[in-house]
Amino acid sequence: MRILMGYTRTELGEAVARHAIDEARRRGAELLILNTRRAGAAGDEDDEARYQEGLEQLTARLAHEGIDHRVLDYSVGDSLAEDLLAAARKNEADLLVIGLRRRSPVGKLVMGSTAQEILLNADCPVLAVKLPSEQD
Repeated sequence: MRILMGYTRTELGEAVARHAIDEARRRGAELLILNTRRAGAAGDEDDEARYQEGLEQLTARLAHEGIDHRVLDYSVGDSLAEDLLAAARKNEADLLVIGLRRRSPVGKLVMGSTAQEILLNADCPVLAVKLPSEQD
């Protein structure tokens, strides 16, 4: 069994990681961590270093806990949703773990919704994680 999560270094990303790790442990599954950070993406070198450090800390934690895992460096589409869906299909993921941000109906209309695209187009079950309302 394979569980796929996208990596991001945010509070919501940490919540997604916790849930994905719990699911991987519970199911004895391999955890796939999707790194879609694009080369040359906006941000300074310190930001990039903190991002890489966070990813390394996550993989060290997984190794320490004995959880089978792989980091997938992936960038095939124009959006995170496209990358997650493509990685899920290519790696035959059995579960996707994603984060949900609270947004107003107008915000969803104007900006679109990565989560909505994933939920509608995923070929496997999706576990959607959100922060309690006082944390977002």
